[in-house]
Amino acid sequence: MSHSATGILLANLGTPDAPTSAALRRYLKEFLWDPRVVDFPRPLWWLILNGVILNIRPPRSAKLYQTIWTEEGSPLLAIGRRQAEGVRQALHQRGLQVEVELSMRYGNPSIARGLEALREKGCERLLVLPLYPQYAAATTASTFDAVAQVFEKWRDLPELRFVRDYHVHPGYVGSLVNSIREYWDKEGEPEKLLISFHGIPQRYADLGDPYPDECHETARALAEQLGLPDERWQLTFQSRFGREPWLQPYTDKTLEAWGKEGLASVDVVCPGFSADCLETLEEIAITNRELFEESGGGRYRYIPALNDRADHIEALADIAAAQIDGWI
Repeated sequence: MSHSATGILLANLGTPDAPTSAALRRYLKEFLWDPRVVDFPRPLWWLILNGVILNIRPPRSAKLYQTIWTEEGSPLLAIGRRQAEGVRQALHQRGLQVEVELSMRYGNPSIARGLEALREKGCERLLVLPLYPQYAAATTASTFDAVAQVFEKWRDLPELRFVRDYHVHPGYVGSLVNSIREYWDKEGEPEKLLISFHGIPQRYADLGDPYPDECHETARALAEQLGLPDERWQLTFQSRFGREPWLQPYTDKTLEAWGKEGLASVDVVCPGFSADCLETLEEIAITNRELFEESGGGRYRYIPALNDRADHIEALADIAAAQIDGWI
């Protein structure tokens, strides 16, 4: 392998190794201890995390993961592997001979493992591509932190480039539009489209996190290209944790209100998730469906994440190719 080889590290949030309480405890301990995720004072948070949360939440989360676990294991990991191979093949077809590894910010395969694998393949030029279209400190910046922590132990550092976001990249937005139109061509259009993003505490946004702005920009671009008038779509935020206010409007509260209003049909799409996971396959597709229907709503459908769709893979390859321009 050439010592000037170029490597690409695709990074997503993470997944437990198994849908068990023990595996969830390990995963949640790593995830929730990250100060980018929860920024409470460490001594106080250590007591809350280890004394309360890690004794209560793992069994509950394990049961939820059991509802979405597949023969391939975690959906997020299985899809991520296909995405990594797809990006590698797409770039090779363009004459760009690169090495591609998948990593997870929390759990396995770790960022350290992914970077080490690229180093073993002789990669002295590395592109890190976090699979978060919208930048947030709790996701994108945390990934950068993890990369930096690995490099603290390396004597010889590679040349590094890092993708901050791609929330209005034409290929990304275009693949979202295509996926929704294809779905509607087969199943018919709904009365309303709910565009749901993962939430963050409102306090984080107040401190300067640009995440909500980028979510709104993605949603507006998506609605405009779909030709939807304002009254036919709504942006919301899901997956809040803890007691402090998070970004609003909330996905579950919105669906509950729509159900009580007797909304005939709603489709939900989650553009912030590059691959289906617990938050889409269970929270959106199951729990929120039940909430909407039990509140009096009509037809409810979840439109899958982009996953390893061909146009999504090409969009990711476009982003990577632009970043490594001049390296090959």
